[in-house]
Amino acid sequence: MTGAPGPEVVAVGETMVVMSPADAAPLDRADRLRLGVGGAESNLAIGLAGLGHRVAWVSRVGDDPFGRMVLREVAGGGVDVGSVALDPHAPTGVYFKDPRPEATGVHYYRAGSAASRLGPGALDDPRLAGARLLHLSGITPVLSESCRALVAHAVDDRPLGDALVSFDVNHRPRLWSADRAADVLRDLADRADIVLVGLDEAERLWGAADPQAVRRLLPRPATVVVKDGAVGATALPRTGPAVFVPALRAPVVEPVGAGDAFAAGYLSAVLRGLDQAAALRCGHVVAVRALAVPGDCAPPPRRRDLDGVVALPADRWAVLDPVAAGLLHGLTGGSADGPVGGGGTAAADDGSAHVGTGAAGPGDGRGSR
Repeated sequence: MTGAPGPEVVAVGETMVVMSPADAAPLDRADRLRLGVGGAESNLAIGLAGLGHRVAWVSRVGDDPFGRMVLREVAGGGVDVGSVALDPHAPTGVYFKDPRPEATGVHYYRAGSAASRLGPGALDDPRLAGARLLHLSGITPVLSESCRALVAHAVDDRPLGDALVSFDVNHRPRLWSADRAADVLRDLADRADIVLVGLDEAERLWGAADPQAVRRLLPRPATVVVKDGAVGATALPRTGPAVFVPALRAPVVEPVGAGDAFAAGYLSAVLRGLDQAAALRCGHVVAVRALAVPGDCAPPPRRRDLDGVVALPADRWAVLDPVAAGLLHGLTGGSADGPVGGGGTAAADDGSAHVGTGAAGPGDGRGSR
């Protein structure tokens, strides 16, 4: 980064190699596997980079072929990976997707991974100074005690100075139960500036039945965004009225990564100084594109298309056809129509997308890790 402007956004967290059956067969019947990468924070980083922001990703990967693959893929998305450490003593994490008729399962091989050795010092890199936003998720604190200390350091000590801190709750039941996670995630979330959480995970963790109940449980953040699958998303500022924006209807190919895409669209709008209604719309539009492709990340929408629909009157947004509006321009893939949004919780606990689809029903979804 020498001689170049530093990052506008810093995202911190683990990215793993993903192995999934090439023919979508259950894992115990598959004879070919497809390699990819997946990580909530790097998905968001790639999404924000595609929307025109300078983004750095902070993590650790093994000094192994999988680690080099992760670095190549994330850097290929326009993200600065200069603050990612190569660890010669610990491997890159791996997980396997297990497609089943009822849901997609996941099998993690991440214990003792390089990323689990992250700690508070990861944010000491002077190249990160001047960032406007530091993004974290609730996946990181369960990886190890040092990872939990890293997240606590980020929200308490603010090592990047005046940067806003955003926190996506991202509870993963396969990593820790609601009983274990509830107090930790609530405490960390309440110390952030911007919180994103699915309504169903908030209910599972804290017994919150509606967005207002979530806001009462998290009184300190400047804004809490509650995502309710196919219904829509609500932004609840600390001061001022709540703002609800309904989800869109669009083709759904695969809900992997759509929650991260929603967060990228929403946070991009916040960085651009847009109001809450516009920010939620940006989140929905970017999520729609992620839902229309089989991988975790989709190319960003054209700025003229994004800005055009963000400015629509509410009655026209409510009946917007994303295909006719050009929001899926440049994407290919099979589809099944259904309502889509940026909320919900991964029922199979297989990833980072918190979405609702027509097939899965409101508040259900699947994601990448």
